[in-house]
Amino acid sequence: MIAEYMARGYLDNIVDMFKYDTSLYSLVGELLRDERLRVRLGVSALLEELHQRRPDEARLAVASLQPLLKDPDPTLRGDAAYLIGIVAGEEREGLLQPLLQDPDPRVVEVVREILAGD
Repeated sequence: MIAEYMARGYLDNIVDMFKYDTSLYSLVGELLRDERLRVRLGVSALLEELHQRRPDEARLAVASLQPLLKDPDPTLRGDAAYLIGIVAGEEREGLLQPLLQDPDPRVVEVVREILAGD
C-alpha cells in the first residue's frame, strides 16, 4: 500500500502514516528496492522530510537500509548510503566507511561526499 501511495505521489499521507506508526520504518529498505523510479525517489523525499521533522525517529530507518549496503546492485548500495547519510547519527561513519572500498566508483563518490560533510 505504501509503495502504491508513493507511486501516486501521496507523500504527505505517507509522512503522516510514519509519524503515527514508527514500525513502518522497517519497510524503508524494501521500498527502496521497488522497481518504480517514483517510489525510489519518494523514499528519499520521505526520509528527508521525516529527518527534518523527527530526526530521532527517522534514524529507525537505518536498520532496514543497512543490508542494502551489501546488495549486489551498486545503485541500491549508493541510494542506501545516501539515505543513511541523511538519517544516521554518529554511527553513520562506521556504517559507510567500508564502502570507500566499493568496486563501483559511483558508490565510493557518494560515500566520500557524505563523509566529507561531517
